[in-house]
Amino acid sequence: MGSTGVRIAIDAMGGDHAPGEIVAGALRAREELGVSVLLVGDPQEIERRLPPKTNLEQVEIVTASSAIAMDEEPLSAIRRKPKASINVAMDLVKQNRADAVVSAGHSGAAMAAALLRLGRLPGIDRPAIGAVFPTIKAGKPVLILDVGANVDCRPKFLEQFAVMGSAYSKYVLGISEPKVGLLNIGEEDCKGNDVTVRVHQMLRENTQISFIGNAEGRDVLSGEFDVIVCDGFVGNVLLKFAEAVGSVILQILKEELPQGLHGQIGTALLKPNLKRIKQRMDHAEHGGALLLGVAGICIISHGSSQAPSIFNAIRMAKEAVDNQVQEQIQRQYQSQL
Repeated sequence: MGSTGVRIAIDAMGGDHAPGEIVAGALRAREELGVSVLLVGDPQEIERRLPPKTNLEQVEIVTASSAIAMDEEPLSAIRRKPKASINVAMDLVKQNRADAVVSAGHSGAAMAAALLRLGRLPGIDRPAIGAVFPTIKAGKPVLILDVGANVDCRPKFLEQFAVMGSAYSKYVLGISEPKVGLLNIGEEDCKGNDVTVRVHQMLRENTQISFIGNAEGRDVLSGEFDVIVCDGFVGNVLLKFAEAVGSVILQILKEELPQGLHGQIGTALLKPNLKRIKQRMDHAEHGGALLLGVAGICIISHGSSQAPSIFNAIRMAKEAVDNQVQEQIQRQYQSQL
């Protein structure tokens, strides 16, 4: 499908800054990426956030009568509110009215809605949330999965994560032969708990991936790995820690830059460098995480997402559609059966 034909369903009511920032990010994506956006939610609330003189013929608003709150139990809320914005957005993909969903709302609800509305890809037992992290090697990100979908994992789940992550890294991130690692407490094959020892052997024997061994915590951002697999409990802790470290470093840079006239001159000279540092470290630059393994493209953004992050989440969704990530994962996974 060409880029001009990509249609993205946006959960306009999901997130801390909905619907204003969500709408702003979606409109920017429509202008700069050439995608069609379907804003799902309360029509009156959405229209109030549209800029004056917006051509409503170019903005499709799809009505949803409710939304899932962050403090609601996801599965019961999804079932109790069939017309919630995340459910309606998923239905648009199921009905082929949209190619992907982007939501900054309740991540558990987004995953539950995707599973109930879209289902899993054939042969995949559990979906995984894959997050792209920057590394010390510029332009060489690492994909970590799972970062929150599955707190407990069987060995075969982790093997499937490796295959799905390898396909995404190859066809979307452009890595010709992604190097896969297993997050562990040591490099040796025998290290870890019973699950990681078993998974290590399974990954070593899997001919569909390029498994290069265990990755310790200090290796995650080294750039030596393209894909790192772990269970959702460990991955979620890692994700939030990395986000916090990035924020702390950016704050330290701001505080430590010299003050006064000389400091202002120095800061002005460093501005391009500081901008690049922010782009490499700020989670908003990555937009969100892809829910891999469901029969539809779904990007889960941070609950605190503002317009730039929503824009980047839509860009990520468009790249997944353009590169046919679903078909590639299915093809690569089935080839090992």
